[in-house]
Amino acid sequence: MKQFNLIKIIVISLLLSGCLNYEQITTIKTDDSGKMFIHYWMKFYSGQDSILVNQLGIFNEDSLKSQFSAPFTKIKNISVFNDYTDSTIHAQIEFEFTKFDSLNFLKPFRNNELSIKKGPENTKIFSQFIPPFATGFGFEPQNYKLKYVYYLPGDIIKHNANEKSNNKLTWEFSLEDIGTGKTITATYIPFKLKETPLIIYIIAFIVLIIVISFLFKKRVD
Repeated sequence: MKQFNLIKIIVISLLLSGCLNYEQITTIKTDDSGKMFIHYWMKFYSGQDSILVNQLGIFNEDSLKSQFSAPFTKIKNISVFNDYTDSTIHAQIEFEFTKFDSLNFLKPFRNNELSIKKGPENTKIFSQFIPPFATGFGFEPQNYKLKYVYYLPGDIIKHNANEKSNNKLTWEFSLEDIGTGKTITATYIPFKLKETPLIIYIIAFIVLIIVISFLFKKRVD
């Protein structure tokens, strides 16, 4: 089975059009579970181009399913399609995960160092490392667009994102920006878990008393 790998996608895009778009949108919950949506696409100009990318597995639904399947993930959707209006080929993967750090065990995220750690004063620190890419061959690294969007479950107090909107952070890079590697990171104060309203406990207690009283009365009778 061919392996999904962002480096492989970039190499193939060099052989074809020298252009790549990669987008990763991640929502993290207070218990560090969450969901992720990945979408990447590139241009192709001939049937031969399409055959090449299909053979290498980066635009193959079965291959992608294999790479993202694990005990800690649940795949919601995988889609591979051609858009003939602009001669692009696309892949989309949407899945849920039970623990953010566990994604490091997936082959597509090897060397990405996905992490959520406890910080000082009841904070949490999120980070992901974006490995360097060597292009060469005269291709322009600014033609490669990578976008990372994170929705973090708390009040963000520190970050190195390009853009922030409430608890949404956005990073955008070209390969030139990444250079020898880039770590995206943010520190946040987690939202408090919703507490069960006191009235619920009171109602449950009253119901319990009624049930016990009914059973006791029935036993006496």
